[in-house]
Amino acid sequence: MTAPRPTGDDLVEMLAALANPLRLLIVAKLTGGRDYVSHLAREIGVSRPLLHMHLRRLEAAGLITGTLELSEDGKAVKYYEVTDFDLRLTASALAEAAETLTRPDPEKGPARKEQSR
Repeated sequence: MTAPRPTGDDLVEMLAALANPLRLLIVAKLTGGRDYVSHLAREIGVSRPLLHMHLRRLEAAGLITGTLELSEDGKAVKYYEVTDFDLRLTASALAEAAETLTRPDPEKGPARKEQSR
């Protein structure tokens, strides 16, 4: 069974999230296995607040998931891992996704209805 293709809006969000070199590096690091924020920040060489911002964007796009767990010493630790996504970008896949767009430009917010004169 094949996974359903993402909608146009989902595809735009996923591609926008992956268009940042740091987020692409985060996904690449997480393909090696799940990791927690402090360790991942040290591995990549960025601050934890900056990493959190990028992790939130990747999680919102459905590319990674985070799970809060308790460590042996009782501290809450959030682990992130890559989701099981499969993006195949072909002309026909993009055309199909474009048919489902609800927002022509996600940066400008929801689509507006055409006003008649």
